[in-house]
Amino acid sequence: MKLYWIDTFTSRPFTGNPAAVVPLASWPDDSRLQQVAFENGLSETAYCVRTGPGRYHLRWFTPMLEVDLCGHATLATAHALLTEAGEPGPRLVFETRSGPLAVTRREELDFPALPAGPCAASPGRIITCLDRAPRELLQVPSQER
Repeated sequence: MKLYWIDTFTSRPFTGNPAAVVPLASWPDDSRLQQVAFENGLSETAYCVRTGPGRYHLRWFTPMLEVDLCGHATLATAHALLTEAGEPGPRLVFETRSGPLAVTRREELDFPALPAGPCAASPGRIITCLDRAPRELLQVPSQER
């Protein structure tokens, strides 16, 4: 497996938010993906498989489990594909468990955000943890899978 170690949100080495990026030709067993993520020891390891021109299936693993979404590892994947792996297109679309994510190369990478909205859940546990009531409680809308 080829692995890229990318520091996001920075232009200097050894700063920013690191993520591992592993482009794959096909999906190995999930246990192998989890083992590599554990071995990396980073907050996220991103795996991608090309599905067409400028299109990839993308998954993220922490050292302990697969997660539904990781912004910095998505940007790291786009950077690795566009600058290191020879992806020619100015726009990449990643199919993920959270839905499609598009990243466009401009002067910097442009990554869409899901705006948060009001949360209907009770803030009881948050009040207990913070020892005060939050001014506002928001949540990201769920995506169809």
